[in-house]
Amino acid sequence: MHIPKRYGQSRIDKCPFCGKQGVTENPQGVPVCPAHKSQNLSELKCLCGSYVDILSGKWGAYAKCMKCGNVNLGRILEMNPQQKPQQQNQEEKTSEKQQEKREITVRSDELDFLY
Repeated sequence: MHIPKRYGQSRIDKCPFCGKQGVTENPQGVPVCPAHKSQNLSELKCLCGSYVDILSGKWGAYAKCMKCGNVNLGRILEMNPQQKPQQQNQEEKTSEKQQEKREITVRSDELDFLY
């Protein structure tokens, strides 16, 4: 069964920091979400172990390795898991603390808490 392509769904770029849809570009030319438009990707390594340069071309961002040549940026990002920004880490810690302090009252006629 053939499903035709729809306009705007053939290529959807994701932010390498959070995974949301990338609608803007950072200074390196990588598509990112508006929250991360000022952050740069740094110290990315290729599959061979050497560092890569991030370049922007006609068909989007790509990485250039001295040994391997031009490499897809998606492949490089898979091999280099990015750390979350410090602001998000602090927000997650506060939300975890709030969840720990949450109090649940269970009555004897409620049995759905067991599931």
